[in-house]
Amino acid sequence: MKFTLSWLKDHLETSASLDEIATRLSAIGLEVESVTDPAAELAAFTIARVLEAKQHPNADRLRVLQVEIEPGKPPMEVVCGAPNARAGMLAVFAPLGTYIPGSGITLEKKPVRGVVSNGMMCSAAELQLSTESEGIIEVEDVHADKVGTRYVAAIGLDDPVIEVKLTPNRPDCTGVRGIARDLAAAGLGTLKAWQDIAAVEGDKASPVEVIVDASARDTGACPVFAGRYVSGVSNGPSPDWIQQRLKAIGQRPINALVDVTNYISNDLGRPLHVYDADKLTGAVRARLGNAGESFMGLDGKDYAVDETMCVIADDNGPLGLGGIMGGEASGATEATRNVLIESAWFDPVRTAITGRKTGLVTDARYRFERGVDPQSVMPGLDLATDMILSICGGTPSRATLAGAVPDTSRTITFDPARVAEMTGCDIPEAEVRRTLSALGFQLSAPAKGKSKDKAAPITVGVPSWRPDVHGSADLVEEVIRIAGLDTIPSTPLPRLSGVARPVLTERQRRVRRARRALAARGLVEAITWSFIPKSEAEMLGGGAAALDLSNPISVDMSSMRPSLLAGLLTAAKRNRNRGIDDVALFEVGQAYRGAAPADQYTSAAGVRTGSAALTGAGRHWSAKEAAVGVFDAKADAIAVLGALGFDASKAQVTRDAAPTYHPGRSGTLKLGPKVVLAQFGEIHPRITAALGLDGPVVAFEVFLEALPPEKRKGRAKPQLAESNLMALTRDFAFVLDAKVPAGDVVRAALGADKALIRSINVFDVFEGGKLAEEGRKSLAIEVTLQPGEQALTDKEIDAVSQKVIAAVAKATGGEIRS
Repeated sequence: MKFTLSWLKDHLETSASLDEIATRLSAIGLEVESVTDPAAELAAFTIARVLEAKQHPNADRLRVLQVEIEPGKPPMEVVCGAPNARAGMLAVFAPLGTYIPGSGITLEKKPVRGVVSNGMMCSAAELQLSTESEGIIEVEDVHADKVGTRYVAAIGLDDPVIEVKLTPNRPDCTGVRGIARDLAAAGLGTLKAWQDIAAVEGDKASPVEVIVDASARDTGACPVFAGRYVSGVSNGPSPDWIQQRLKAIGQRPINALVDVTNYISNDLGRPLHVYDADKLTGAVRARLGNAGESFMGLDGKDYAVDETMCVIADDNGPLGLGGIMGGEASGATEATRNVLIESAWFDPVRTAITGRKTGLVTDARYRFERGVDPQSVMPGLDLATDMILSICGGTPSRATLAGAVPDTSRTITFDPARVAEMTGCDIPEAEVRRTLSALGFQLSAPAKGKSKDKAAPITVGVPSWRPDVHGSADLVEEVIRIAGLDTIPSTPLPRLSGVARPVLTERQRRVRRARRALAARGLVEAITWSFIPKSEAEMLGGGAAALDLSNPISVDMSSMRPSLLAGLLTAAKRNRNRGIDDVALFEVGQAYRGAAPADQYTSAAGVRTGSAALTGAGRHWSAKEAAVGVFDAKADAIAVLGALGFDASKAQVTRDAAPTYHPGRSGTLKLGPKVVLAQFGEIHPRITAALGLDGPVVAFEVFLEALPPEKRKGRAKPQLAESNLMALTRDFAFVLDAKVPAGDVVRAALGADKALIRSINVFDVFEGGKLAEEGRKSLAIEVTLQPGEQALTDKEIDAVSQKVIAAVAKATGGEIRS
């Protein structure tokens, strides 16, 4: 919402400075996005007279001008290439050292084809006043006595422009008067009284009938439609003061009839529309559209209509979309002589839905979808009639009112003590009453003989322009908003006795631990979009229609991600495209198997590419580059499980990872046959090829909700069990079936003697020669024994060794290799 300072002062009697107004607006919830002061930005540009224009001696398209920049001073020589530069004209001059906003340059004294230019004659585009750049600005002769004065001041463009960012619940501030009302309530001036409009009601009935069809009335699409016919108008350019204000807020003046409606829309937040009555056929009616209908809008584009849209139509079909845009066929032009003024009220929800369907974003839609004051239908019509009669002349008819203005009146029983209860601010009842009254609320009179300890409840009538106020909490918000949020006292929370209880949930603790564990392993955390292209979702096992967004940000963000790997692989690709081949990224977040709440899951996922292996040295003279492999991903997954308090040795390793992974270079960590704790491995070549990722790419996913709850063993930490005796190792080589997983051998050996066996490491696998012919392999493990209170004897070591051999034989059928 944009407005100028002078426009604001039409409604607000104030002596506050521009900075004070901007500061107070933001303080009361009307956030100021920008303040533009043309007088400051364009102060250096002055009106000048061209005394002489000669051809440049060294250039066919340039002229050398003698320019009078100030009466009584010698003229300045300026080189100019504008085709309209001529002697006698008034133009806009910029002296040396001036910054030109349209071109982004600062003028310097230098020769132009051998002739030094002492300044510049400017176009409107160079001052960013319009897009016109074909020639320099031609100042009207009425300003002939203003040579040497500032250009923006001479033509009235020195009015500061304020832009505020409105929240959707403040339709009352889509007009300048609503903003003035808020400032007056905040003590920054006095709201000027509304000037009564002169009688504009005509003697004759309107020759154009206005109707609200049952389809629009019964659905609430358009409950009221008012119109007035004005004959014999003389349409042309609107007065300068209207044009200047519309230009200042970024709107293009069109003609007097249209400019009047645009002015009232910005002034009061009351959108209106004018039709060329001679282009209408039959009655004008508000109704719901019909499938197959269409119309050409004022922007020159065709728009299809359906049964959910409210249209304004005559006997020939739709004239426009109610509350959004009119049609070109019935638009007012300078040839218009008879006009029908429309003032109606349209349903905010239907207006917003229609706007989204058509993609139309207009000033009318901006206001109607927020909620225009329904009581402004007739006052808006009368004001438009009055302005049109004073500017364009003509003879008005009697107003025609179809339907009925919606009754939005409501009252709220409000206890002033609620302000202190909800905000902690002790605001006197008199100030509460003053604030609400200044904002337009109707208050019941104070109760006589009221108690000094407790204020009597107030009956508050809500004004028709505040559809966002429904209860006591809304009234408290209004009071504290005007009083200032900075008046809310800062009060520390009471300190609880004893040690605070844990506040994090099990899931939150797991997320934090997973992040720390992966960061400690050298991976860099990434935060990627939850929305991905549908093609990528299908590649990674998703792409169900239930996970497609109905209103995506873009085509590349149309589906919810089935896995965190989607964003991580895309991030790895972006890094590779920028020359970073060795990437190690991770993310902890949500992904989606379906649309149900139970289908959302949390995982910790990571991707490594190139030589970003944990054990690799990267590019270094002392070692050969180690490409990432499946066991790097497995080590990451196991590290996360360990950080979450789960002993990965208890998990079963299988080869049934998701199709995202390479079928022969991937695995799954399971707890039982059904519970999948993690997946790891190389990414399938089909996916890396589709994403344009060359070289090895490995990944892992740990599913945090699949882990069993962590067992609590009390607050006391367990006793540190460390031995001062040296550990010892024994090697075992087993011959067993080639299909037996190494993990089965490790688990069996660990269970042989849990008190003495500290760890087991697989250090050799042999599958060649005669063993290969027999479908067998040799697997060698190193068993580390840790004595406790005393050193182990040879007899005790042999006993443990026999237990290991027996346990492996029982679990896998393996025999000790001779």
